[in-house]
Amino acid sequence: MSRGVTPRPALHTAGLLRSIYLPRTVDALASAMSTYGIPLLVLATTRSAALTGLAFALEWVPRLAAFGWAGAIVDRRGASVVFFLASLLRALVTATGAVLLYLHPAGTVASVTVMALAATTGVLTEFSYIAAETAGSAVGRRAGARAHRVQAVLLGIDQTATLVGPALAGLLLLTGPPQVLGVITALSLLAAPLALRTPPSPVAPSRGPKDNTSAGLLTGWETIRSLPALGWLVTGLTLSNLATGFLQAAGPVIVVHHYGQSTTAVGLVWSAAAGATLLSVTLCRFAIDRRGLWPVGAACAVVASLACLGAAQAPDYLSYLVLLAVLMAADGGMAVVLRTLRSRLIPPEKFGSTLSATILILLLPFPVAGVLTALTPPDALGHVITACAVLQALGLFLAFARLRTDPALRT
Repeated sequence: MSRGVTPRPALHTAGLLRSIYLPRTVDALASAMSTYGIPLLVLATTRSAALTGLAFALEWVPRLAAFGWAGAIVDRRGASVVFFLASLLRALVTATGAVLLYLHPAGTVASVTVMALAATTGVLTEFSYIAAETAGSAVGRRAGARAHRVQAVLLGIDQTATLVGPALAGLLLLTGPPQVLGVITALSLLAAPLALRTPPSPVAPSRGPKDNTSAGLLTGWETIRSLPALGWLVTGLTLSNLATGFLQAAGPVIVVHHYGQSTTAVGLVWSAAAGATLLSVTLCRFAIDRRGLWPVGAACAVVASLACLGAAQAPDYLSYLVLLAVLMAADGGMAVVLRTLRSRLIPPEKFGSTLSATILILLLPFPVAGVLTALTPPDALGHVITACAVLQALGLFLAFARLRTDPALRT
């Protein structure tokens, strides 16, 4: 074997573990604990269902506002630098929050602290996510026809973190909010130096100080419009995310108030869902090898729609947990299809901006879900879930019907 080919196996084994998978794992665990744990902190601190829904909205609105900056900055400065700074700043924010909640465990200061944490950690988490996705996409791009395998590994890392993160946050909450924030701080501090190990990403030339936000999103939007397969899939998944977002936002209220369970049980719901998704991602990787992207994506869309409709009528906590697990497992299969399509179609020099625009569209339903939760009486949550499930089924049907003959999903 010539010297020119010997480095490749190392790149895809130990080298990838150190440079891509390990930083992604640590950051994903910190992100999962922030995303699912902080709404639990709000409910435990304020005892208010309305404020829990509002906190969920506050967690996502700044994220959406940050996407224009995130994608453009990653394209201009490189993934590893942005990844490092976002992790470091998140550690500083959560450490400050831990100190404040230790000194003021209840009252106005505690309420303001947890609401501020929801907003700030949401922004920083999205910066680190965009940077990590950009680094991971380069690996998937090099894999060619086996890109879906790389994306399945990355998604598996995310889902493993989601499996552990909510349950760990729920258990730590039994000992007190500062302990939850302390662990997030430690993980973020560990992720920061690991982020510097990620391979350098392509850096686009700067066109001036005004192109960071509007031009970055405009570039991403134009790229999505030029790729019909990506556009239709994003449209269907956006409507689907309204249902999953509402279930996530209303989850603490449903589990605690409707089913009479503890906050730890809320974390167990999403941990069970993540475990099912992890299994689904593994199975979908082999299913796509045999059947292709479209059949697997369409089958997952059907299962997701049926599970969401069932969750609206779940009679008890156990059935609710199982249906949520099935729903999120099917959603994970569709995520593999989306990630594979992104890595195949998006030009490398525009990936950060296009990824930001794509995720911005996909996440728009989440703050809407938070507002709906805040405005909906607890007894009426089931009716809203049913309406969201119908909209989800319609959106996914239209998307996959249009994609049935698209060559981008036939391989």
